[in-house]
Amino acid sequence: MKRYTYAAPCLMGVEKLLSNELKFMGAENVCAENGRVIFTGDLSMLARANIRSRIAERVLLLTARFEAYSFEQLFQRVKAINWSEYLDPNAKFPVSGSCLSSKLMSVPDCQAIIKKAIVESLKTVYKKDIFPENGAEYKIKFLILKDQVSIMLDTSGRPLHKRGYRAESNDAPMKETLAAALCELSRVRSNHIVIDPCCGSGTILIEAAMKALNLPPNLHGHFAAEEWRFIPKSIWDDERTLAESEIRRDVTFHAYGYDIDDNALAISKRNAQFAGVADFITFEHRDLADFKEDFERATVICNPPYGERLLDVSQAEDLYRIMGKVFVKKQGWSYTVICPDDDFQKCFGRSADKRRKLYNGTLSCQAYIYYK
Repeated sequence: MKRYTYAAPCLMGVEKLLSNELKFMGAENVCAENGRVIFTGDLSMLARANIRSRIAERVLLLTARFEAYSFEQLFQRVKAINWSEYLDPNAKFPVSGSCLSSKLMSVPDCQAIIKKAIVESLKTVYKKDIFPENGAEYKIKFLILKDQVSIMLDTSGRPLHKRGYRAESNDAPMKETLAAALCELSRVRSNHIVIDPCCGSGTILIEAAMKALNLPPNLHGHFAAEEWRFIPKSIWDDERTLAESEIRRDVTFHAYGYDIDDNALAISKRNAQFAGVADFITFEHRDLADFKEDFERATVICNPPYGERLLDVSQAEDLYRIMGKVFVKKQGWSYTVICPDDDFQKCFGRSADKRRKLYNGTLSCQAYIYYK
């Protein structure tokens, strides 16, 4: 089967995690770049990445990469792409993208030129002057970065972080893909006990449970590329069947979520139910200051309230001091805390064994990991 090149955008800081995930799925020629991972594979790989990736934001089919320093170069190189391989005569193909640190910096002009180039390419094959665009949608994405142009087709449609289980959320929800990345950094496994003492709407625990059960995050999602004529429906059916056959429900994993907000706990329970993991998570009303467990081993992962999120800075730092007291060093225990405050370690009372820079939305954070 023919191989294609794909680009998977992701949150900054998780490129290596996504690379490893894609390699494990069977992707080839995996290469991490800033904010995305490039890889190759057949059409089954396209479906597999959409259905199974916990960390990618989208899966884009990379039709071409080239340099362009003028609008004429951009036009000719886009026109040279064999668009009839992808687009049928009735295809709807909106164009959007971004320009960064390049000679071509006008997004509207680039949109118009790319659109015109695609039309001219299609005219030569379909022998038509007018394209009604009343069929399946093929979103064209472009990125022009330091004069390097990427022209892509969005195979996902809806962002992959929108799993569908979070019907409700609290005031400051964490993106599902970031929660999944924290679970990966914390090495969550099918025999773990995972605890989030500030669980909010339950996203971290739900993602941990889905990982432990090998439950694909978008098993029941619908993707834009399912409507595309050049991708057989059987590919999607086969990948879903395979993914479903590999779900493990005989695991010893269990998660515990605590919060002082009863409304947040109610939302968490509903979200876990929607995600199909409610039997593996226990939610309780409990204050962080009362945190104490007698498990022999446990993995604590949390996204505490902080200055720009729900508390002012002084309240947040008081919370970090409490965490430093209750998150005691213990054989078999680890703690992962994501936080944007540079003074976290000072307030917590000890330096992290490992740190990883991540972004919670546009907010620069550190994942502080304690395991020794």
